[in-house]
Amino acid sequence: MYPESFTQLKRAYASGRTRPLTWRREQLDALRRMIAEHGHDFIAAETADLGKPASETVLMELNLISAEARFVRNRMGFWSKRQYKPMPWSLQPAQGWTIAEPKGVVLIIAPWNYPVLLALEPLADAIAAGNAVCIKPSELAPHMSALIAKLVAQYLDQEAITVVEGGPKETGELLDCAFDHIFYTGGERVGKIVMAAAAKHLTPVTLELGGKSPCFVDNTVDLNVVARRIAWGKFSNAGQTCVAPDYVLATPDIAEALAKRISVAVTEFYGENPETSKDYGRIINDRHFERLLKLLPAGTVPPQEPSSPLIKAASAVGAAAEMVGRRINVGLDALASRKAQQVPSVIDSAGRLVCGGAVNRETRYIAPTVLFGTQPDAPVMNEEIFGPILPILVVEDADAAIRFINARPRPLAAYVFSNRRAVRLAFERRISSGSLGYSLTLAQLLSSRFPFGGVGASGMGAYHGKTGFETFSHIKTVVAKPQFPDTLKLVYPPLDEFKTKLIKFL
Repeated sequence: MYPESFTQLKRAYASGRTRPLTWRREQLDALRRMIAEHGHDFIAAETADLGKPASETVLMELNLISAEARFVRNRMGFWSKRQYKPMPWSLQPAQGWTIAEPKGVVLIIAPWNYPVLLALEPLADAIAAGNAVCIKPSELAPHMSALIAKLVAQYLDQEAITVVEGGPKETGELLDCAFDHIFYTGGERVGKIVMAAAAKHLTPVTLELGGKSPCFVDNTVDLNVVARRIAWGKFSNAGQTCVAPDYVLATPDIAEALAKRISVAVTEFYGENPETSKDYGRIINDRHFERLLKLLPAGTVPPQEPSSPLIKAASAVGAAAEMVGRRINVGLDALASRKAQQVPSVIDSAGRLVCGGAVNRETRYIAPTVLFGTQPDAPVMNEEIFGPILPILVVEDADAAIRFINARPRPLAAYVFSNRRAVRLAFERRISSGSLGYSLTLAQLLSSRFPFGGVGASGMGAYHGKTGFETFSHIKTVVAKPQFPDTLKLVYPPLDEFKTKLIKFL
């Protein structure tokens, strides 16, 4: 960040202008007014950057920002008051309480997949706590970045809330500044960079990362309902959601039927040709598009037309070698691991294509894709997918699914579709994840009453509602004792026999 801008925020916070509840209420009201008055502008920016449907932008972003701002506005007065706590009887007469004070000048680094929600929802929490705030929108969503910069300057206090646009260079400059808290949403690689930079100033961080969020399904459920809920959670925003089901672990008796039902749900949602659906999005950029294509079964996507016969021949040989290599690896890995069952009719480790697989490079379209019989060693299982590809793995039972999940980094979310109470409790007690959903997906995003955050490699810290207020606050302990009677003299030195016995008694 440019030094003068950081100095301006420090000066604004030091002046005390962000601390009064009246200022906080004014800013939160202005934030809600900004969302209400410019909803169409936000929708247009999302469409330009992501091809995101208008209804998704409203439901999953704009409504949530307004709800969060209203929720914290109506409660921050109580949260900011002294919270009295009982003192030990040995210190009586005495009082003790905690009070939430702002951390100071905070930095919010937002991602591209939900570019307005993940910039402005934590902003509401930071304002409620009384901080001065710098927002860094994602350069990968340029239309939204420009819109946020314009509207924040127009609606909010420019002295205490600012937006810095730009790419890695500008982000690096921001991280060189001694912020009082850094709130980052994004991938694990950049999260490590943010944490390393924060360590130089001993700056506390909140990291909202991601990971491979699993989904377990057994034979006790209504497959039609389950298929629709998984399809909605997975293919909203073209799969570019941090808590989307990344893969499904299903028992052998229903796995293939589930895959087919999810395919039916895709058609129900987006029609026979999702490419023409106004409710289906696109991939953010060419780099992510090409990354996703490599996760599909070999031969699913025709290669780009080579420019010469020699290159054509080399491409054909390479494709054949890749297919043979995958088939050999499937056999070797089946011998090495039985944690996920191999499906005899599936010859590619990525699985068999149940639906989807169609792409359009010009528009960065990838159809909602379901793979059945995916193996644990497949490329699609080696990284967070973050796109509209859903692998379905076959596991023996819930216990095998739990062992499979626990053998991998802890996910941001996990989902369980089972009507067996014992199965639900097993997942609740035996796996560690940022959140856990029974029979539904994405719901943890939708309420300000529940903290949202990761664990382990999926993140640290949380926000939403009171948890978000506390994330951007320092909870200070205050204790007080009257000077008379001076009961502490009973433990002052010199310690005679009476005082020694009294201390042991206490």
